[in-house]
Amino acid sequence: MNSSLEPLLRSFRFEVRLLQSPPGTEGSRADAASSVGLAGQALADGAFQECSGLDVELDVQELVEGGRNDGIIRRVGRAKYQPIVLKRGMFYSGGAVNRDLWSWLQDVAAGVRPVRRYDGIVAVMSVGDEVAARWLFERGLPARITGPQLNAKTGEIAIEELHIAHEGLKLVDA
Repeated sequence: MNSSLEPLLRSFRFEVRLLQSPPGTEGSRADAASSVGLAGQALADGAFQECSGLDVELDVQELVEGGRNDGIIRRVGRAKYQPIVLKRGMFYSGGAVNRDLWSWLQDVAAGVRPVRRYDGIVAVMSVGDEVAARWLFERGLPARITGPQLNAKTGEIAIEELHIAHEGLKLVDA
């Protein structure tokens, strides 16, 4: 396969959807490919300008075997998932800002039960509106939200940033 003839995926055309996870027991494990993103109430509108954290890292365990001085044994450990980081401009209409993301984090911090968790779909589009790549993350919780950096000297748009801790990330068929 000659990679010079294949087009490269562009990262500027993407969509993020956050859909409420089905109710479940804390710590229960479902298959992300079968349970994520097909139903559930949406959070926000998906108009994010930046998405990062599509990272999975395996914790490789090193075992030192007695008498073996020419190397070590490596074993697969747990997968570690980085938080998904979403950035967007703060929406303002009808005299107030959109508070969906802030309300989610504030409800969790205030102890509102049951805790609302959201599954996420990050879709990257190719030419046209055809989805070329799709990542699914499951059972997300708001880990951090950052408000805009305010500066009276600039005319920049107010950007908010949401960090979502989750229980699994998969690249699936588009």
